[in-house]
Amino acid sequence: MSRPQQRIRAPVPGSRGSNKDKNETGDPMIQKTTSRDTPPYTTRDGSVIRELMHPRVHGNRNQSLALSTVSAGGETLLHRHLKSEEIYHVIRGSGLATVGDDTVSVAPGDTVLIPPGAAHRVRNTGDTPLEFFCACSPPYSHDDTEMIPAD
Repeated sequence: MSRPQQRIRAPVPGSRGSNKDKNETGDPMIQKTTSRDTPPYTTRDGSVIRELMHPRVHGNRNQSLALSTVSAGGETLLHRHLKSEEIYHVIRGSGLATVGDDTVSVAPGDTVLIPPGAAHRVRNTGDTPLEFFCACSPPYSHDDTEMIPAD
């Protein structure tokens, strides 16, 4: 049985923050999610993600963090984000990341920067799921995702 996501408000020993970053007792606020308890959904580019932290849901302000999965042999559709900068960090599997005209091999431990406006896609070249963290600033938005027709 999965636990629901929760906002945890707890004091952080020795931590300082502005008043707006504190809970009702004046202590700094911590927010926690768990990937196994976060339901997946499919984005416009075809990747399956678990939104681990997003302002729309969790109350953070300037970025989002998701766990993305591309199935064995699968690939995301070519797309771009006009406003968001993305950083992908691979944790499992292997594949190819294309950003603009460049393509690089990716494996666990690799990190790829995707500037705003850059066309990009990810292909899983392995026989197991390719998983990577995706950090976006400003936060991910379907409205900021522009699909690019295949040639």
